[in-house]
Amino acid sequence: MAFKKFTHSARQLRPDPKHQNRLCAKFVNCLMYDGKKSVAQRIFYDALDLIAGKVSDKPSVEVFTQALDNVRPTIEVRSKRVGGANYQVPMQVNPKRQQSLAIRWILEAARAKGGRPMSERLAEELMAAAKGEGGAMTTRDNVHRMADANKAFAHFGW
Repeated sequence: MAFKKFTHSARQLRPDPKHQNRLCAKFVNCLMYDGKKSVAQRIFYDALDLIAGKVSDKPSVEVFTQALDNVRPTIEVRSKRVGGANYQVPMQVNPKRQQSLAIRWILEAARAKGGRPMSERLAEELMAAAKGEGGAMTTRDNVHRMADANKAFAHFGW
């Protein structure tokens, strides 16, 4: 049985207008509140401009993709009920879920900081994640640590 490479929504996703990158378009869609795409695009592009001003050796889109790659979790714990007890079973993470978790964690970390415009907070979080630091990386490390602590239950994986 052959599996589809893309879901219908993934096929409909058009590359963003500025960089012609589907990943950027997906990130903008996740950043968007209440259907205000132009606001989300302005925040994202302002953040990339701030990154370009601070990091001169790499293009800002490359810093963005590096940040997402660094934050992606490779393993996570899933709850599994065995014989009346719930176990936290470490499991591999599907690549689509890796991407969505990375985007979600970066946005949560940027939104958690307050007091400054969102574009500045997002730029700071993306640069930190590209270096392997920041709130999103802390979340990823916690997920990996939890999976490592529960590897005794790996044989319950399905």
